[in-house]
Amino acid sequence: MATGIGKGHHLHLIDGSGFIFRAFHALPPLTRKSDGLPVGAVSGFCNMIYKMVEANNGPDAPTHVAVIFDHSGKTFRNDIYPEYKANRPPLPEDLRPQMPLTREATRAFGLACIEQEGFEADDLIATFAVQARDAGARVTIISSDKDLMQLVGGGVEMVDGMKNVRIGPEEVEAKFGVGPDRVVDVQSLAGDSVDNVPGAPGIGIKTAALLINEFGDVETLLERAEEIKQPKRRQTLIDNAEQIRISKRLVTLDQNVPVEVGFEAMEVREPNADDVLGFLAQMEFRTLTNRIAEKLGVEAPTVAAPAGAPSADGAAPAKRDMPPIDPSKYEIVRDKAALETWITAIRERGYVAVDTETTGLDEMIADLVGICLSVEVGQACYVPLRHVEGEGDLLGSSERAAGQMDPAEALALLKPVFEDAAILKILQNAKYDMKIFAREGITLAPIEDTMLMSYAMHGGLHGHGMDALSERYLDHKPIPIKSLIGTGKSQITFDKLKIEDAAPYAAEDADITLRLWHLFKPRLHAAKTTTVYETMERPLVPVLAQMERNGILVDRDHLSRMSNTFAQKMAGLEAEIHELAGRSFNVGSPKQLGEILFDEMGIQGGKKGKTGAYATGADILEELAAQGHDLPARVLDWRQLSKLKSTYTDALQDHINKDTGRVHTSYVISGANTGRLASTDPNLQNIPVRTEEGRRIREAFVAEEGNVLLSLDYSQIELRILAHIAGIDALKQAFHDGLDIHAMTASQVFDVPLDEMTPEVRRKAKAINFGVIYGISAFGLANNLRIPRDEAKAFIDAYFERFPGIKQYMEDTKKFAQEHGHVKTLFGRVIHTPEINAKGPRASFAYRAAINAPIQGSAADIIRRAMVRIPDALRAADNSARMLLQVHDELIFEVREGEAEATAAIVREVMEQAANPAVKLDVPLVVDAGTGLNWAAAH
Repeated sequence: MATGIGKGHHLHLIDGSGFIFRAFHALPPLTRKSDGLPVGAVSGFCNMIYKMVEANNGPDAPTHVAVIFDHSGKTFRNDIYPEYKANRPPLPEDLRPQMPLTREATRAFGLACIEQEGFEADDLIATFAVQARDAGARVTIISSDKDLMQLVGGGVEMVDGMKNVRIGPEEVEAKFGVGPDRVVDVQSLAGDSVDNVPGAPGIGIKTAALLINEFGDVETLLERAEEIKQPKRRQTLIDNAEQIRISKRLVTLDQNVPVEVGFEAMEVREPNADDVLGFLAQMEFRTLTNRIAEKLGVEAPTVAAPAGAPSADGAAPAKRDMPPIDPSKYEIVRDKAALETWITAIRERGYVAVDTETTGLDEMIADLVGICLSVEVGQACYVPLRHVEGEGDLLGSSERAAGQMDPAEALALLKPVFEDAAILKILQNAKYDMKIFAREGITLAPIEDTMLMSYAMHGGLHGHGMDALSERYLDHKPIPIKSLIGTGKSQITFDKLKIEDAAPYAAEDADITLRLWHLFKPRLHAAKTTTVYETMERPLVPVLAQMERNGILVDRDHLSRMSNTFAQKMAGLEAEIHELAGRSFNVGSPKQLGEILFDEMGIQGGKKGKTGAYATGADILEELAAQGHDLPARVLDWRQLSKLKSTYTDALQDHINKDTGRVHTSYVISGANTGRLASTDPNLQNIPVRTEEGRRIREAFVAEEGNVLLSLDYSQIELRILAHIAGIDALKQAFHDGLDIHAMTASQVFDVPLDEMTPEVRRKAKAINFGVIYGISAFGLANNLRIPRDEAKAFIDAYFERFPGIKQYMEDTKKFAQEHGHVKTLFGRVIHTPEINAKGPRASFAYRAAINAPIQGSAADIIRRAMVRIPDALRAADNSARMLLQVHDELIFEVREGEAEATAAIVREVMEQAANPAVKLDVPLVVDAGTGLNWAAAH
C-alpha cells in the first residue's frame, strides 16, 4: 500500500517532457535580453504550468501534483533493442539549454520535479498512477502521449493539457480500435516509426485492432497465426513473431519502477513567492511575473524589458524601422527591360541580396531555376529562368513555361554585376549559391554571408538557417517550401511550380537576407567578432566551394570488390561464431547473442535489463574479449565489418557523380560550435584510419592518371595548443626539442627513463595526453586502458601533479565560462556555453565541453586560416595542385607527379605559419606530409 496517498485524494501526473516539446514547437523563438539565452520553451512551459495551477482551484482540485521528466541517457529499452529511438533527431540546439531551466521552473512553482536514471517519464507516470490507484486515489495524467493510454480506466484518466480534452476509455477505443487493456497489443503489431519500435511490417493500427479483437491478445494471435486467412498477413506474423514480442516489451510501460520519491513530496502547497517570482524575473518574463505577483498579493520584482532576440552587445535588436514583409509587393522580372532596371538600381546602391532557386539540394547536379534579388528592404524580385509546364513526354521533357527570360540572356546581363568587385553580393549560405553560379560560368564575388555572421556572433546559442534567423530576429515566419512543392512521393521540383506561385516564396528569401544583413553587420563589431568573420568565416566560403566542386576520384570497382570481400568475411565469421556457440542463431540479434553467451555458454558477468534481456553492447563484448573469450571477439569483428560495408563500401558507390566519377562531399561551416568543419553527403571525415579495413577503404580514393594524392597533417596540434594556453614549460620544451611527446609524458608521470620506455607505458601516457584535452574522468580512462578505476585516478592525479598548469587552466576556463556564458579561442572566436551552470549530469558535460572548446576551436581556427591562404600561395608559385579534402587536422591535395615535393613545401610553410601574425605560439607547429596514388598510401 502506498503511503502518503489514499481514498479521497486526487493525483495529477504532468508529462513534463511532453509539455516542453509542445511549448517549443508551438511558440515562436524567444531569447533573454540580457545574454541571448533561448527561453521560448521555458516561457511556454511556465505558462502551461501556471494555467494548470490556476485551473485546479475548484472542488476537483488535485491534492497531489508531480511533474515527470525523461532522464537523459539510455534506458532499459535500449538493452532490449539497441535501435530503440535511434531514428530520433538530436535535441534542437535552441532547446538544449532550456531543458534544465524547465526543472528549475517546476521547483520554483512548488511542484514535485521527478526524473530517474534508466527510466522514461512514461514508466514513472505508470508506476505512480498504479500505486495511487491501488491506494484508492483518483489519478489524472496530463498528457497527449498515446503510450500512456494503456493506463486509462479504473480510476485513471488522461487530459490533453493543451486542448483541455478528457481522454477516457471511449476516446482510447476511438483512437486504437480497442480498449485501454489491449492498447499494448495493438502497438506491438503496428510499431512506432518515431520511437523505432519495429512491430509487424505492413500492419497499421486498424489492421492490428481487427486482429486483436478477433484473437484477444498478441500471444494468442502469434500462436494461432496459421489460422489467418490472408496469406501475406499470415506470413508477416509468422516471420516477425520475435520482432513483435520485442515490440510488446518496448511499448509496455514499467509499472514497478523502484521510485525514489514518495507521494508526500507531491502534496499540493502554495508556491513560495520569492522562489517563483525570482525565477520568472531571472528569465525576464515580465507579463507572467506581474500576473503571479498580483495573484499572490505581493510586489512584483523589477524585470528588464521584454525578452527579445539578442544582439551581440546585449541589446534587443532594433529592426531599423523595417517595413513588414509583404510578399504580394514583390516583382516578377519577365523581360530584359525590367531586369536592366534592377541592374541599374544595384549599381547605384553598390550591393544586392541574392538567392537562387534550383531543382534540388545537391549543387553538383541541381539546375538553376530562377534568381532572387533585393536592393532595398521590402522590395525584391524573382527572375524566373527555367520553369516548365505540363507532364512531359516519354523522355521526361516538358515544355518551357511562358513569361520568363531566356536563361542565357539573363545570365549574360547579370554576370558583370555578380563579378563586379565594386558590388557586394549578400547571401544566406553563400557556398551553395556560389557553386550553382559556378556551373553557369559566373564567379560570385565579393560576398557577405548572413549565416556566417550569425555563426560568428551566436555560435552555441542557436541554429543559423534562414528560417530560424528570420523567426528569431525578424519575428517573421517565412513561407514554408513544403507548402509549395509538397512532401514524400508527391513532392515536385521547384521548376514545376507556376511562376506566380514560386515568386513570393523566392523573392521573400532575398528580402529576408537583406534584412538580416542590415541587422547583423553593425553588430559584428559590438560582439568583437568582426575579425573572426572577416578573416576566417567569409574568406573560407569560396575555398570550400572550389574544394567541393573538385571532389575526389573514387575507384568504384575497388569498393565493389571490398563489399564482396566484407560479405564473404562476414559469412565466414558467422560460421565460426555458430561453431563456437554450438548452434546457429542471428548474429545481429542482441537478445539471441546474450542468451548464447550468458545462458548457454555460462560466461560470467552477464547483466540483464528490466525485461530480462542481457546487455551485449560493444563495451560488454570488448571486456569479454579481453578476458579471452573467442565468441564475443568474433562478434565484434562481424559488427565492424557490417558497419564498414553498409556505411562505406556500399553507400559510397551511390555518391559517385556520374559525370565526374568523383565523390563531392559538402562541408558545413556553421555546424560545430568550436569551428570544426563537418563533412556531409557523404561524411568523409569518419572513415576509420587505424584498422586494416579502414585503410583499405581509403585505397578506393585515388588520384587521376598522371597525378598523386598529397596529404599534409598537423602533428599533435591540440596538445601543442594546450601546452601554449596552459603554459606547460615541460611540454613546450619537449615540442621545441622534437621529442616523442607521449614517451616524454610517460617518463615524467611514471618516472620511467626514456631509454627504458615500453610501448605499454607510452600507450597509457598517450591516452592521458589526449584524454585530458576532453576532460576525461578516471572512469573514462579506466575503460580506455582496461585498468581499475583507482589506478586510472592515480594516473590522472600524477599527471596533474606533474603538470599543474593544466589543472589551473581547467579551473580558470570553467570559472570564465560560468561568469561570461562563453569561452574564446586564441583567435577570438566566441563559443557560447549556455549549459555551463546547469545541474546534474549536464553540468559535467558542459564543463568538459568548455575546457575543450578553446583548444579544439583554436586548432580549427588555425587550419581555417591555412586553408584561406593556400590557394593564393599556390597561384603565386604557378602551382596547379588542387585542394580536395579537409579531415580535421589533415588536408588532401591532387598534384601532378612531378610537383608533389614543391607543393608539399609551399603548403607546409603556409600551415606551419598559419597562426601568425594574430597569435605567436610558444610551440612550433609541425606538419607531416605523405604522397601516394591513393589516400591510404598518402596518409
